[in-house]
Amino acid sequence: MSAPVAEVLLEVEGAVATLTLNDTARRNVMTPELGDALRARVDALKVRGDVRAVVLTGAGGAFSAGGDLKMLERLRQASFEEARVFMLGFYARYLSVLELPVPVIAAVEGPAIGAGLCVALACDVCLVAEDSKLALNFVQLGLHPGMGATYLAPLRAGAQAGAELLLTGRRFDGKEAVRLGLALESAPSGQVLARAREVAGRIAANAPLAVRALKTRLGVDRAQLLRALEAEARFQAESYGSADLGEGLAAAAERRAPVFKGR
Repeated sequence: MSAPVAEVLLEVEGAVATLTLNDTARRNVMTPELGDALRARVDALKVRGDVRAVVLTGAGGAFSAGGDLKMLERLRQASFEEARVFMLGFYARYLSVLELPVPVIAAVEGPAIGAGLCVALACDVCLVAEDSKLALNFVQLGLHPGMGATYLAPLRAGAQAGAELLLTGRRFDGKEAVRLGLALESAPSGQVLARAREVAGRIAANAPLAVRALKTRLGVDRAQLLRALEAEARFQAESYGSADLGEGLAAAAERRAPVFKGR
């Protein structure tokens, strides 16, 4: 049996487009293939003048279960430079959402873990389900954070709260995400997408030239994010050569607590 095709669905209603990560068999785990599909949709939307706001969500009850552990295992065999270059390209696939000239609203249902949560945090507005399972759990795998985590988490939650989430890798829910400033608001499960489309519709009803100009003044600082991504790619490439990452991946597969040795 062939593997399921990773794809991103596109639906346009009026002036609002909805992009849906649709690798439901794997809970929208972040693979290069899914990233390529997202980038292709983003590239198509960038030239559409009729779209004034975009909603990004995930199908199958998950925004994204995070990075593909099999991909991480393969990267353990790569050289430092191969891994560094690969990670920069990997980040670029998913953070292509930043290239959209119109506001992007993340609608997070279910898990948004690690790099998956980072993509939601890169959006202009993030709405979450109250019971969403969220984490920036890189260190629990023995891996340095990536996908802009070291820039986005402190940007949204503040320096100390962002540092605590990154250093502990702990899980939290949508209600806490709102308290921390990682999300604008939370809603009961099953209602987030509708609410995100409502917000997108209100944005789309405004003057498009003014909104597009305003978007360039809000959100992430591209230069700072790029510096963070370059550093993250280097540190992640170092992580791939560590015994700690091997232990983290083994512990995740065996559903046990890892025992890290610092080597």
